[in-house]
Amino acid sequence: MPLLIGLMSGTSLDGIDAALIECTEPGAPGMAPAPRLLATHEVAMPPALRERLLDLCHADAVRFADLARAEDAFCRLQARAVNELLAASDLPASAVAAVGSHGQTIEHAPLGHHGQEAGAPYTLQLDNPSLLAELTGCPVVADFRRRDLAAGGQAAPLAPAFHAALFRHPRDWQLVLNLGGFANLTLLPPAASAAEVIGFDTGPANVLLDAWHQRHQGTPVDIGGAWAAGGRVIEPLLARLLADPFFATPPPKSTGREAFHLPWLEARLTGHEAPRDVQATLAELTAASVALGIEQAVAHAQAPAPAQLLPCGGGARNNDLLARLARRLPQTEVSVIAQHGWSADWLEAGAFAWLAWRRLAGLPGNLPAVTGADGPRVLGGIYAS
Repeated sequence: MPLLIGLMSGTSLDGIDAALIECTEPGAPGMAPAPRLLATHEVAMPPALRERLLDLCHADAVRFADLARAEDAFCRLQARAVNELLAASDLPASAVAAVGSHGQTIEHAPLGHHGQEAGAPYTLQLDNPSLLAELTGCPVVADFRRRDLAAGGQAAPLAPAFHAALFRHPRDWQLVLNLGGFANLTLLPPAASAAEVIGFDTGPANVLLDAWHQRHQGTPVDIGGAWAAGGRVIEPLLARLLADPFFATPPPKSTGREAFHLPWLEARLTGHEAPRDVQATLAELTAASVALGIEQAVAHAQAPAPAQLLPCGGGARNNDLLARLARRLPQTEVSVIAQHGWSADWLEAGAFAWLAWRRLAGLPGNLPAVTGADGPRVLGGIYAS
């Protein structure tokens, strides 16, 4: 059974997640068993590198030397995550078929530069798979997104195909909701159904919550959503936030920091709001936009209310946010993803390990119904060790 390692650094920029998974051999007959999560490891993002990457995400112009320095430091941190995971698992590099590296998204503009009417679509992930292969001794699969973009797709989200491999229920419709820096959902039809999987970004999740908490409380995470839970939702502010055209845009759609950031929020504040109430309103924005996205997905699929919602990502530990979602989704049980054999914290890293396996097997990794691409495409390039 091939072993693969997936690497993920999301928009929260808190560290590198590395997940070791086992897949079935390419071409195995019958329905392949779901990938198995074997081991995990996380390497925290050094504060100086985090600030450097954040500066690049918001820069109007950058020096090539700054990009190269950040990319080198980021890649060496990825290599450390891989090598430490291998050591903890008592595995040589030769035991791993490939490392799937997502890279660090600096800007995502599948419709061209945000705020401009025209321009070539692009998505930029900072990565150096050649150096990663050199430092780890493992083959690397990287640059997953641009093949879908070349085929007319949004290049995101890519995880719904992995969600379908793991979580389709024999009889019920259900949802997987990733609550990372941004929220993206996957609506899964029953396993026997011919209906297509639906998935798209619904809007900001932790990206605004973390940034606002950092500004007013001095730490990057509102642990458990405790600060937001003690605030009051400012309904007029919530209405102004939800008036952004992105939320009403039908899928396929994806978004990122270039669209939702603190200046976007500040432009909608009056200046008289209590900071804790703004935090509560941002939490409610995530819950409301997710609920709206679910309405869009269910209507598109002509599906019943999903039986379960499986939250993953850092937001799955935010009790206040989960409670807000439960109130807005009374017909859907907010479940625990660990009951299905995976940890909520490692699903995205596992997805890029699985996508690397798909690349090695010559199998498509995208879902055209999700990304809007012209058809299935084999994603990523292979960099030999």
